[in-house]
Amino acid sequence: MLSFHKEGYKIIVYTFLLILSGILLSEKFVEVYWLQKGIQIFLVLFLIIVLQFFRNPKRITNINDNQIIAPVDGKVVVIEEVDEPEYFKGKKLQVSIFMSPINVHVTRYALSGLIKYSKYHPGKYLVAWHPKASTENERTTIVIKNNTFGEVLYRQIAGALAKRIVNYAEEGEKVVQGTDAGFIKFGSRVDLYLPLNTKLAVKIGDKVKGGEQVIAEK
Repeated sequence: MLSFHKEGYKIIVYTFLLILSGILLSEKFVEVYWLQKGIQIFLVLFLIIVLQFFRNPKRITNINDNQIIAPVDGKVVVIEEVDEPEYFKGKKLQVSIFMSPINVHVTRYALSGLIKYSKYHPGKYLVAWHPKASTENERTTIVIKNNTFGEVLYRQIAGALAKRIVNYAEEGEKVVQGTDAGFIKFGSRVDLYLPLNTKLAVKIGDKVKGGEQVIAEK
């Protein structure tokens, strides 16, 4: 059964009412048959796009402290050693996953552990794959302390279309791998910052499935 994320309930209701109003108004005021039907088809297609964007498919996570799973659906676009300036202030292995508007946009915890840090940063709306997006765009930074990997940072980054990031992580909270960590609305990216000796199970260009696919392991 198709289910939707709670962050989309209000938008789905408003969109449905808007589409219904548009269809009824076109029936009443648009006399040209082909134009009337064209408008109605467009409106229905728009509703379908909104529904698919907020879909929240059930994912089965095999909880394992020796593995890091993909936090989101999308495409691996960056794998490189970088300086992480906000929290670690040192070298880390960055893995970035880009989400297009057609991907599921639920963010799931990549590993279990204790939330050590959770901070929201307002910012720009550069395209999500822009090199400066991780430091200049609207974003949230979350650090989880895990028994196996130690401290792992992930960052939700808004893109050119994303206008709101939802983050459920609260400092001091214990979280479980694969459970709901938040949502990013309309196109975005998630960066993971891992220990340098982490063994990756993905490469650039791979498409990953959030909540299930292993992307790194000890």
